[in-house]
Amino acid sequence: MSLDPSLKSRSSLERHRNVLSRAERIERLKELERWQEGTSPLGLPKVAHRKAAVGKKVKEKKAPEAGEEPKA
Repeated sequence: MSLDPSLKSRSSLERHRNVLSRAERIERLKELERWQEGTSPLGLPKVAHRKAAVGKKVKEKKAPEAGEEPKA
């Protein structure tokens, strides 16, 4: 009997998480230059955390060599 793919265990770091921990939100705010040292870590503003879209690989077209006619 095979195991359903949804039941397979994976590392929690591989998946995209929508909710960031407080430390991750502070790091993100520092990157965006919206965090000031000495500010209370309670009541942090919302931080957009979007998963980067992965594009499909584009196949390269073969350039016609000298003396050859391009195919139509």
